[in-house]
Amino acid sequence: MTFYPDERIGLFIDGANLHSTTRALKFDIDFSRLRSHFEKQGRLIRANYYTALIDQDDYNPLQPLVDWLDYNGYSLVTKPAKEFTDDQGRKRIKGDMDIEIAIDILEAADYLDHIILFTGDGDFCRAVKAAQARGVRVTVVSSLKTRPPMIADELRRTADTFIELLDLDPMITREA
Repeated sequence: MTFYPDERIGLFIDGANLHSTTRALKFDIDFSRLRSHFEKQGRLIRANYYTALIDQDDYNPLQPLVDWLDYNGYSLVTKPAKEFTDDQGRKRIKGDMDIEIAIDILEAADYLDHIILFTGDGDFCRAVKAAQARGVRVTVVSSLKTRPPMIADELRRTADTFIELLDLDPMITREA
């Protein structure tokens, strides 16, 4: 992976997708180390973390992470998750952040040189192509080592570079 010292970098983290990937890999990210790693690669301009939050009166398990990120250099982009009942009568939660991420990528393409997108969701192919058309390099971070792979093949092929999440392990894993 090639980075340039004066390169303006932005991190765009699909929280739900990254959580699923790290859970499948039994991998625990230290977000302070992750930010620090990319600050050493160039000029980190933006670090966005996207997640939908369940509106609960009691304890929300995501709240400590969201609060920590918010106080430690990440921009939080959240929206309320929607609860619904599926055709089998089971309660489901939907909190898709794809539109927010895609729009932010397109807007950031005006002031970034390199976008690092943490997701495996193939729905981002069009946003990646649009950013590339504006001269921005796009790296996607996800995993091929999960079964099934967490990265859509089309997204991996569309990105300028793919980083296997496990390859970042020594730099971003939470130390015991």
